[in-house]
Amino acid sequence: MTTVGIYFGTDTGATRRVAKTIAKKLGSELTGKPINIRNAEVDDLKQHQLLVIGSPTYGEGELPGKSTGNMTESWEEFLPKMAGADLGGIKVALYGLGDQEKYSRSFANAVRYIHDQFIDCGAEIVGHWEIDDNYQFKASKAAIDGRFVGLILDEDNQKELSGDRLDSWLANLPIPQTENV
Repeated sequence: MTTVGIYFGTDTGATRRVAKTIAKKLGSELTGKPINIRNAEVDDLKQHQLLVIGSPTYGEGELPGKSTGNMTESWEEFLPKMAGADLGGIKVALYGLGDQEKYSRSFANAVRYIHDQFIDCGAEIVGHWEIDDNYQFKASKAAIDGRFVGLILDEDNQKELSGDRLDSWLANLPIPQTENV
């Protein structure tokens, strides 16, 4: 069992690349290899003290999945499996990818759907992210009270900001310490 579990949904690979970067930055003593959510079971999520959960947003604010043209299952198919699961005592940090220029009215919406499902299962959401002046979008369901429900990256239009955003976000997460450290 690893202290931090990293799970992501993706079809093109951008969210996977971010997951791999997170795993590298946290180190192998805290986390194992990131897992595509299509290869996970709900019980797998219960094996960690902290979950780092990632997703892109497809089209007009949709979860990735077969109905959005993914070749394989993703969050769209996984979230219904979580209904009734008890994730109490588990902290969840969310990150999402979106395009704030092309999809300005539904920027990173998918992260909110994931957020809501984890809340319904009793998890504690950590790692909220302030919306600063560098973000330029019209609407996002992932925004609550001036903050995103997790780190939001725009790899299409602001890739140059992603590294610093990621480092700052990780530095503020409640990373559990391993017994061997």
